[in-house]
Amino acid sequence: MQDPYHLSGESIQEPPVTFFSKLKHLGPGFILSATIVGSGELIATTTLGARAGFITFWVIIASCLVKVAVQLEFAKHTILTGETSMAILNKLPGPVWGKANWTVWSMLVMMALKFLQVGGIVGGVAIIMNIGFPDVSVAIWSFVIAIFVALLIFRGYYQFVEKGSLILIAVFTLFTFSSLYFLKYTPFDFTWQEVWSGLQFQLPKEAVAVAIAAFGITGVSGEEIIYYNYWCLEKGYARYTGPREDKEAWKSRARGWINTMYMDAVSAMVLYTVVTGVFYLLGAAVLNARGTIPQGYEMVETLSAMYTESLGAWAKTIFLIGAFMVLFSTLFASLASWTRLFTDIFGRIGWIDFGDMHQRRKWVMILAWVVPLVWALSFVFIRLPVIMVLSGGIVGALILFLVVFSVIYIRYYRADPAFIPGKIYDVALWLSILSIAFVGAYGLFRLF
Repeated sequence: MQDPYHLSGESIQEPPVTFFSKLKHLGPGFILSATIVGSGELIATTTLGARAGFITFWVIIASCLVKVAVQLEFAKHTILTGETSMAILNKLPGPVWGKANWTVWSMLVMMALKFLQVGGIVGGVAIIMNIGFPDVSVAIWSFVIAIFVALLIFRGYYQFVEKGSLILIAVFTLFTFSSLYFLKYTPFDFTWQEVWSGLQFQLPKEAVAVAIAAFGITGVSGEEIIYYNYWCLEKGYARYTGPREDKEAWKSRARGWINTMYMDAVSAMVLYTVVTGVFYLLGAAVLNARGTIPQGYEMVETLSAMYTESLGAWAKTIFLIGAFMVLFSTLFASLASWTRLFTDIFGRIGWIDFGDMHQRRKWVMILAWVVPLVWALSFVFIRLPVIMVLSGGIVGALILFLVVFSVIYIRYYRADPAFIPGKIYDVALWLSILSIAFVGAYGLFRLF
């Protein structure tokens, strides 16, 4: 078995040229979409729609669109160098504590806080299972789910994670679009004028806090940009490019695999933007009109109204299955990503040898069991799934600022001279950077 994190001339492959040949090499974006279209869409997005109605629809759309240029630049650097996300952060300027840069230690702390967010997702799935099988308590279901996802991931190679993510995405996307369509047959049907009112860049003060959290958690968040690089490596984009050579053949090969990555990332962006928009419209049309906000153990019952109001009471069972698929997709893809990220962090700190494939895989398997059990414990002790998920969104926004700093540094201080982008690319990159900074700063100003 070849090590996807090791570049050698033996692994070189020419990149696909045609549109259809590139389709065969897409995949990292599917995993990213499975992570995104879960907690953000089912919980944070619908909560924002329930609180604010249609008026903040633009926040959700902007959240999905403006971060992609940062993601592309970050992943491009990984393809050109073979560096993991933490290897990139470890070379940023600033103090070094032990063997690791301050940014790596910061990621360790912030990811530790993210346990609350994913613990809330475990709780959401446990509540769903408890509704279907009430003889088993929510707490016990939390640990059953943790064990189940660990069993799927602890030996999960890239291909298994990619295919599993694609299946989960297909099921819940079909279900959610059906719900939006049938809404027109209910009293909660909405008009295009209402949708347009949500694209006027208004942000009521009472919706600021949840909007900030939704911005951090919907679309591609900071940690998901970081995850993406691991999946690009494991898909083979960097390995197929090969180690850096000052030859035109290497440069041409690198451009080809970077373009394939661009297609993968943009395709994922289109998918999760559309699905996120559908979730928001359901929340704004049904929950806001009913005056109900998802919270506590009643979260799933409240959210189910989006489906029962459009499809009828019989749809509650279907909703529970769909909601399970949505939330479980986040657990599935997140656990696969967390095991890679934490193993990389441990390697930069010096606790393990990340470059040793066997040692790396050993720790991926260990973390596949430890991480979900900690998720379950955090939910059992706190038991506030919506607050837990939204708190993770705020931390995600902070991680996003760290990623932006990293991207600015690699663009202007570590960029390969043969791959300096043109003005249009730089404009898009800075639009992404400034949008992230503006929305975050504006939200905090309105909040206080």
